[in-house]
Amino acid sequence: MMGIIRMIIVGFIVGVLARFFYPGQIPLSFLWTVILGIAGSFLAGLIGMAIHPAQRAAGLHPGGWIASILGSMLLIFIVIHFHLFGA
Repeated sequence: MMGIIRMIIVGFIVGVLARFFYPGQIPLSFLWTVILGIAGSFLAGLIGMAIHPAQRAAGLHPGGWIASILGSMLLIFIVIHFHLFGA
C-alpha cells in the first residue's frame, strides 16, 4: 500500500514539474498529472535500459528524477504535436 501511495506522490511531483518546465500551458487534472509523471518515469527507465544494456538484467524500473521529468516532457510533446487525445 505504501508503494502505491509513494508512486502517486512521486508521479504528481514529476508531472507538476514537467508541466512547469514545458513551454506553454498544459491543462491537466490531478489524475492526469499523476499518470503523466508515472508514465514519464517508466519511459525514462525504458530509454535508460536501451542506452545502458547492463540495466536490462535489473528488469523494468523507473528513471531518476531528472530523467523522469524529461520523459514526462517528451510525453507532453508527443501528445501535443501528434494531436493525440484531442490535445
